[in-house]
Amino acid sequence: MEILMAASVPKPSLLPQISHRNQKCPRPLLLNCSRSTGESNSLSRAPLPRELGSPSSEVHQKNLKYIDDVKKEKPNDIWQLFKEAQQNIMYLNKQRLLAMEELDRVKNERNSLLDRVEQLEMKQNTNDRRGTLTISPELLLRIDSLVLNGVIGSTEASDLRRLVMDSRDSSTDDLNDLIYKSDAEFLAELRQFSNKSKKNGFHIIHISTEMSPVVSVGSLASYVTGLSCALQRKGNLVEVILPKYALLNLSEVQGLREVESQFYSFFDGQLHGNRIWTGTVYGIGVTFIEPVYYSSFFSQDKVYGYSNDFERFTYFSRAALDYLVKTGKQPDVLHIHNWHTSIVGPLFWDVFVNQGFEGTRILLTCQGFGSQCLEQPEKLALCGLDPSSLFQPDRLQDNNKSHLVNILKAGVVYSNKVIIMSSLQTKGQIISALGHGLESTLTIHKEKLVISPCGIDKSTWDPSSDKFLPQSYSADDMKGKSLCKVALQHHLGLPEGAVKILVGCIYSSILDGELEKLKTLVWMASRREAQFILIGSSQNPGMKKAFELFQEEVKDENVKFIDAYDEQLSHLIIAGSDILLCPSFDDPLHQVPLKAIKYGTAPIAVDFADDSRFRHTGENNAGRTKFSQYINSTFANMSLVQAIDEIKNNPSQWNKRIKDAMEKDFSWDSECADVHVSAYASVKCL
Repeated sequence: MEILMAASVPKPSLLPQISHRNQKCPRPLLLNCSRSTGESNSLSRAPLPRELGSPSSEVHQKNLKYIDDVKKEKPNDIWQLFKEAQQNIMYLNKQRLLAMEELDRVKNERNSLLDRVEQLEMKQNTNDRRGTLTISPELLLRIDSLVLNGVIGSTEASDLRRLVMDSRDSSTDDLNDLIYKSDAEFLAELRQFSNKSKKNGFHIIHISTEMSPVVSVGSLASYVTGLSCALQRKGNLVEVILPKYALLNLSEVQGLREVESQFYSFFDGQLHGNRIWTGTVYGIGVTFIEPVYYSSFFSQDKVYGYSNDFERFTYFSRAALDYLVKTGKQPDVLHIHNWHTSIVGPLFWDVFVNQGFEGTRILLTCQGFGSQCLEQPEKLALCGLDPSSLFQPDRLQDNNKSHLVNILKAGVVYSNKVIIMSSLQTKGQIISALGHGLESTLTIHKEKLVISPCGIDKSTWDPSSDKFLPQSYSADDMKGKSLCKVALQHHLGLPEGAVKILVGCIYSSILDGELEKLKTLVWMASRREAQFILIGSSQNPGMKKAFELFQEEVKDENVKFIDAYDEQLSHLIIAGSDILLCPSFDDPLHQVPLKAIKYGTAPIAVDFADDSRFRHTGENNAGRTKFSQYINSTFANMSLVQAIDEIKNNPSQWNKRIKDAMEKDFSWDSECADVHVSAYASVKCL
């Protein structure tokens, strides 16, 4: 059977009979796709019907018309199908985009939820850090408010405070209920509150010019906060009195409120009004004193560095004592700091001791003796002191400039105990070489001198819980440290590999001569195929340019300079480094050596002036802090080259050294708190 080939082939029954007459006439041919045998064949020509006018021509015409229609309709159908396919593809693409958007939305919601969970966990950790002892400061501050408003007298206030302090182990719910009651209800129930346990700790009140994170300039801020939290965790009650600076960071002050009533303090022959603000910081009760008449004293944009600093901090010191008298507080210890509140010493013993402070003692902490404040003797009268009685060699007269009084000397002479913050130096070294002119005074009062190391905040600096690290780790499981190193390398574009030795350095300021020493260390590390990371902030434009030139000079992919301090990156550098270069082991401000030890990183001392300063081989450890003894026996006698060589050639010994270091506790809760508790106990026995 013959089949006509076209765009669409009709059924065979509809095909016309083909006539074979007039074969000689030329006519068009159709393609024939079959043989007589019915087998498939290649294409060939087949003749078309000649007699269109025959009776069968109408059928043939219809068939041709049908074929033409099919030819016309088929492209239309294909185009329609193409259009529909296009529409389907566009629809699918649209659905895919919608699905991707939905997936992104879900991812964002998930990340948002994770962030929220992290924030809640951080908040919970902060609340845990503040601890249940937050209740006692809030109750005590509430009692202060009642006294200032004249609701109760100072004698009853003292009794109520002792009741609260003795009842700190009572039901937390009962204490919480008291906080939210009205003054009348609060007072009535507090008077009936049963004393269920006896107080074992001390009541300490800091009169300070700094407290982290409220106002932080130097090492004093972290010391006051870290020590206070550690002391409260040990069962003591701690409060802090601060000036109300205009630049305070109040984000961490819980329950900040202004006491409605003013109180008055003496200065320059008159009584002056002050506003009082109260709140808690990490569970520590904090009182802020804001002068009314002398409002300019603390409204500037700096804490220190003004020509009237003596007047500013003398006013605050006197106001703090007047406030304690007004509120009837009777702490075991008044803890004062540096020269800025040292005037409290003579004020306390010459003016205030008989105003309810018979059982209170004075303890002074010195972060160092470099800043002492020398003033004209007659200025002592501003706060109510007698210049003639105090301007004596054994009292406030300066040892070198005999026509002036020395305010830090006043604190040393009039305190019952003096704690000197130093992680490395002994009492003898400080008296003989670091007194800055007070050597003779320190010698006379050497029995009251105590050395204490600094500590670190283990709620912030702990690799097992550090929120800035990509992976936590501990002395028992160090895998995370290798991951932190790789993450650090990736972040800074360093060649990656945990086997590479990485040396870090975090600095605050470097002088011109120190930069040359640093260059030598960089080249030294580079020659031993170690990577080097330097992070800090060059405040001096000339030094900033010098660093840029040095970086261009090095041109080493294994050396990175970061001229902008970044808190998160500093955590990663300390965790990811094998070695951390420290300009000094005695670093009360940044505490880099303490952090390095905690994070399993070797602190290698770099004293730019004299590398041998911290080398104490064979020296007697008597009188040294535990930190000093440990650091001297472990890292002080090790150079950068020796450290790199030990990592390469004796990894088992190095790993043991690092593990032992991580297991040490150099937090505020450890040696530092113990030294202070011992000092408080000794002064209470006087």
